[in-house]
Amino acid sequence: MAESATLIAPHGAAQLKPLYVSDPARHSSLSAMAAQLTSVVISSAAAGNAVMLGGGYFTPLAGYMNKADALSVAHSMTTTDGLFWPTPVLNLVSDASGLSVGQEISLLDPNVDGSPVLAVQRIDAIEEFSDAEMHEIATQVYGTTDSEHPGVKEFLSQGNVAISGTIEVLNYSYFETDFPGTFRTAVQIREDIARMGWRRIVAFQTRNPMHRAHEELCRMAMERLDADGLVIHMLLGKLKPGDIPASVREAAIGKMVEVYFPENSALITGYGFDMLYAGPREALLHALFRQNMGATHFIIGRDHAGVGDYYEPFEAQEIFDNIPGGALKIELFKADHTAYSKKLNKVVMMREAPDHSKDDFVLLSGTAVREMLGNGIAPPAEFSRPEVAEILMEHYRI
Repeated sequence: MAESATLIAPHGAAQLKPLYVSDPARHSSLSAMAAQLTSVVISSAAAGNAVMLGGGYFTPLAGYMNKADALSVAHSMTTTDGLFWPTPVLNLVSDASGLSVGQEISLLDPNVDGSPVLAVQRIDAIEEFSDAEMHEIATQVYGTTDSEHPGVKEFLSQGNVAISGTIEVLNYSYFETDFPGTFRTAVQIREDIARMGWRRIVAFQTRNPMHRAHEELCRMAMERLDADGLVIHMLLGKLKPGDIPASVREAAIGKMVEVYFPENSALITGYGFDMLYAGPREALLHALFRQNMGATHFIIGRDHAGVGDYYEPFEAQEIFDNIPGGALKIELFKADHTAYSKKLNKVVMMREAPDHSKDDFVLLSGTAVREMLGNGIAPPAEFSRPEVAEILMEHYRI
């Protein structure tokens, strides 16, 4: 697959390494073979890893990590052969009896009715983590072993037996069918960027609808970086209870871009992965796969990929200052908390308005906004565009 010379290089490779089987003949024969193989219903997390490997987002990985690589990544953010990688990419199960090294198995999708074949894996190793090792990984990656942390709870629920090895991906789970206008692989986004002729590209991660502050933050980043385009990249996988469904976010963000962004300045895209809520470590992973999809710059704001009070507000920015030089080629746009200034009549980064008091900003908590929407009350125009608020109110009315 040829890469445009103007695009940023993928991570750890000269070109993307998508593991989706794109050759029709190979896809057909592998699908037929998969139906005869021993099958394993994998976890949602492992399925998300397969989708990301398939789409090239996890270049240059060839499959699921073994125990040594997972422990090395947890402790030092590098694989045993020195590749920078911030979070383990695993296929964890609770029971691998009946499986053997060298065997090929079908990986069945837990997120689609009937559990169809998602990928075929060749087993290179079957290794068990002790409870102490599982908790050590959780401590290093999530910063806690607290079972109330949604990422830790999910990680520790998958089982402690790692099935490592290369995979060939046969489909993109429910993401292609449920989000046909939004789901994009890293390969497709690079093609879109090349077609648009963009050279400086800002990526914005979101698992929520975008309010005025998010919108203006993207606009600020584009202006200050002299960027050609913006890629709004929505997480389409599993969230925590209470988060707004991806279909509603998709509609709200689409309306915002349609009305308030210049034509051909922003791409609305999505990726198939479950949220880890791993704060700083996940911020690094987000930057890595945004580099793989072709972005040159990535916005990291307050409490990126965080949950509750597990991480300091700007810990996800600070971790980038502590990784080896050259570990990632993508550059950061470090953002402060943004809010609407009643004094200036515009959205600003709060650190850039030192003459303001708290009362000079329109500050609304997520809980307050959800209560307003649930009661059919539109948030103030300084907080949410009316077209966006209407879509969200409709969701809460249902």
